[in-house]
Amino acid sequence: MSVDAYDNFDREAWSRLRANTPLTLAESDLDALRAIGDHLSIDEVERCYLPLSRLLNLHVAARHQLHAVTSTFLGRASARVPYVIGIAGSVAVGKSTTARVLAELLRRWPQHPVVALVTTDGFLLPNKELAARGIAHRKGFPESYNVKALLEFLDAIKSGEPAAAPVYSHLAYDVTDERVVVDRADIVIVEGINVLGAGAPGRPFVSDFFDFSIYVDAEEDLVRSWFLERFHRLRATAFRDPASYFHRYAAMSDAEALAFAENVWATINAVNLRENIAPTRARATLILAKGDDHRIAGVALRRL
Repeated sequence: MSVDAYDNFDREAWSRLRANTPLTLAESDLDALRAIGDHLSIDEVERCYLPLSRLLNLHVAARHQLHAVTSTFLGRASARVPYVIGIAGSVAVGKSTTARVLAELLRRWPQHPVVALVTTDGFLLPNKELAARGIAHRKGFPESYNVKALLEFLDAIKSGEPAAAPVYSHLAYDVTDERVVVDRADIVIVEGINVLGAGAPGRPFVSDFFDFSIYVDAEEDLVRSWFLERFHRLRATAFRDPASYFHRYAAMSDAEALAFAENVWATINAVNLRENIAPTRARATLILAKGDDHRIAGVALRRL
């Protein structure tokens, strides 16, 4: 990442850019937005996410103005298309929480109340297909996604057409037959670990459809500790459900579970982070740099 490509802000400097943006979330709202192990607080929302919500609101307004100017130039009215925001980052870094918080804040601005949130987990190939291709151990790597279907989905929403995205079940650890339809949304947030990856030469890729992109960043040692902490918490909660794909891990001893989780991190998640995810950080419009306890320590905003 070129130092000159971004303006960098520490937590305090970034928080001042909130200006007079009102706080529209209460403490009671945060319970539905937190992920397991993520220490989201009202202070974090106020200092870090409100300024980002204000920036995005200004960007959306500018895009609408450009749309109006283009329509005037062409002499015809055309349907307004959604503003698309991509959010990338490692497993366990907190990007899903970031996506949910931003969706809630953005839909409370009167100019764009309809905000859709889509995760690329739904575009993973089904487990049966991954096994048939011999890449079940590469789940989450770029080759494990139905990229064609994801591109068709994004092309449809950027054309102003309704589009259906498949839904992923973390309980079943597989894609389901359920679909979520995005139709006439003002903003669409697309969240996933590899959404900022570059496509093959001459071919479009996911990030080509984004109007704004965010990379949630943290030192690898921190992300590793968050992943292990989350696995431990899931063993005591979701994994205890007999319907859970991971139910078998609930009965492990603590030592066995820790060894298993560390192996998953070392052989899968860390490899994917180093080879495919972290290299896309410099393609983001904005980088949220996290420190201890998932708190945002700094922000880097790409210069125009």
